[in-house]
Amino acid sequence: MKKLVICTAVLGLAFCSAAEAKGCIKGAIVGGVAGSVAGHGKVGAAAGCVIGHHEANKADAENAKAQAPTPPSGSDGK
Repeated sequence: MKKLVICTAVLGLAFCSAAEAKGCIKGAIVGGVAGSVAGHGKVGAAAGCVIGHHEANKADAENAKAQAPTPPSGSDGK
């Protein structure tokens, strides 16, 4: 029951501050589950949040780079 309450609270936070915590909520859930298996749920959730946020930022940077317009090659204005 305690895990259900924690997961509900985490999901509630995901909907109210998704812009600031991008990737953190998903990472915290995965890390918390993996950490609880190892006996360290809170540490796993914290580490999962950090890693999830980092991966989300990395994916955003890659998407922005892929969508950036490239100058036409071989065009010298003539």
